[in-house]
Amino acid sequence: MSQSAQADQVIAGGMDISEGDPEAGKTKSELCHGCHGVDGISIDPTTFPNLAGQYAGYIFKQVQDFQLGNRQDDTMSAMAAMVTSKEDLRDIAVYFQSQKKMKGKPTNTALAKDGAKIFKDGNPKSGVYGCVNCHGENGKGKGPNNSLFPVIGGQTKAYLVKQLNDLKSGKRTNDPAGMMADIAKKLSDKEIQAVAEYLSGL
Repeated sequence: MSQSAQADQVIAGGMDISEGDPEAGKTKSELCHGCHGVDGISIDPTTFPNLAGQYAGYIFKQVQDFQLGNRQDDTMSAMAAMVTSKEDLRDIAVYFQSQKKMKGKPTNTALAKDGAKIFKDGNPKSGVYGCVNCHGENGKGKGPNNSLFPVIGGQTKAYLVKQLNDLKSGKRTNDPAGMMADIAKKLSDKEIQAVAEYLSGL
C-alpha cells in the first residue's frame, strides 16, 4: 500500500478506518435511518443526501466537522453531537460505505447532457476543471483510499445544488484547501443546475 493510501486510512485521532465493523455500524447507525434510510438511500431527496457507498473516510471527516463546528447545518450538527465515540462513528461510516453505491434516475435529459460536458471537460473559458479528474468516472469516486473526493454520482440533485451554492457563497468552508469553493465560484447558476442534474441521474 502506498504512503498516501495509508495516510488516508488513518483518520482523525489515529483511527484506522479499515478496522471499522460494518455489522456493528448497522445497529449504531439507527439514529441516521430516519433521514438517510436504512441502506443509505435518502428518505427525502429534496432535503437529505444519500450515503450509500460513500467513502467511510469522507463520512467520518464530515461528521467530525459538524461536531467541531467546521461545517454548519442545524439538523446534522445536532445529530453529529449524539455520536460521542470515534469508534462508533467509524463503524457507522464503514457500514454506509459497505452498502451498494447510490444510483439515480435521469429526469431532464437535455440539461443532463449539458452537465455531462461540464463534468467531463469542465469549462476552459471560466477556468473550471472537469469534475471527473477528482471524482472519478461517473462520479463514483477513485476508491476508498482517496476519500478526500467523495462519491457524487447518484447523489440527490437538491443536495448537490445546495452544496455547490453554499461553497459558492462561502457558507460552507470545510473543503480541502478551498478547492471546491474556487470551482463553485466559477460556475454559473445554470451550470450548477446542469451538473447536479447529470450527477443525480447516474
